[in-house]
Amino acid sequence: MAKIKVLHIIKSLGRGGAEMLLPETLKIHDKEKFEFHFIYFLPWKDQMVEALKEAGGKVTCFEARDNIRLILQYKKIVTYCEAHQISLIHCHLPWAGFVGRLVFKKLGIPVLYTEHNMQERYHIVTKTINKLSFNSQSFAFGVSNDVTSSIKNNINPNIPVMTLLNGVNTGSFVRQESFLVRKKLGIPENTIVIGNVAVFRFQKRLVEWLKIIDNLRKSNDNVYGIIVGAGPLEDEIKTEWERLNLEGIVFFAGLQTNVKPYFEAMDIFMMSSSFEGLPIALLEAMSMECAVVSTDAGGIKEVIRDKKDGLICPTSNWAQLSHLCQSLIDEPNELKKYKLAARERVVNSFSLKRMVGELEVYYSKFKKV
Repeated sequence: MAKIKVLHIIKSLGRGGAEMLLPETLKIHDKEKFEFHFIYFLPWKDQMVEALKEAGGKVTCFEARDNIRLILQYKKIVTYCEAHQISLIHCHLPWAGFVGRLVFKKLGIPVLYTEHNMQERYHIVTKTINKLSFNSQSFAFGVSNDVTSSIKNNINPNIPVMTLLNGVNTGSFVRQESFLVRKKLGIPENTIVIGNVAVFRFQKRLVEWLKIIDNLRKSNDNVYGIIVGAGPLEDEIKTEWERLNLEGIVFFAGLQTNVKPYFEAMDIFMMSSSFEGLPIALLEAMSMECAVVSTDAGGIKEVIRDKKDGLICPTSNWAQLSHLCQSLIDEPNELKKYKLAARERVVNSFSLKRMVGELEVYYSKFKKV
């Protein structure tokens, strides 16, 4: 029986949430039934390429320095689809979605689309093109109920839209009690490490995140921080880091292909975001038994049930995160309880195996005959 050939189209393969999901899902997809191809456009954002190849993916870069050039790559994608007899296309995020919709109109290959963000947060140009072209595809997923509602409220599409919650490979993201990162960074023993993994964009509010660490340090000299990631606001964030004299207290790990050792170093995973889809890094941290303290942005509140799986506060009241962290610092048994609760929550409700199983049902349903 011929394999179903699925082509994923995504703008970049850097270390963003949508990008990180691709190699993790590929590891557990049914390779006897499916063959997976990947096209991306930003060659300087390629951290996930090797992981995809190692998992059996066929990866191609059609270089495009901006969004206009990205759209103009659609003829190359059409040729690729014809040459490789692609059965189905799965696009991630708007600009990949736009080019996928052009291929849909040209070839009629079924196109599925995953939306990771709220429509309200997109630039007016992106939002408008998304709305005008949304029905030129077969089916759409939202990564959280908030994201799905945003599509329905802002676009009101004719095609079906459903929520497919993100997942994490709970068999891979398992805490091993390694202290290598703490030792490498020179973090003393018997300390509390608060961490985050994020692209340095305004919605992550990492300047505010640093202010929370600074506030906690005033009464807890055993608190340290680790931030994994990079992004456009790096200079602004590091300027605040210097202003608060947090050198040697908060460590910037940069972009990391393998984040598991950094989760190992964290006791608390703290997010101060103003908005989110359903963050992959949050699910990974929970699988690694990091206690969660976070704002209730977007899909976070669908994952974290307050005072059960972690501690959350309204996005408008981010300063409360300091108090919530302090409550765990003061009560080691509570900290341990929430570490275990985080892992239990993702194992029971957000496993990648569940997500992949649902995806494969849709791939089989929509494949081009």
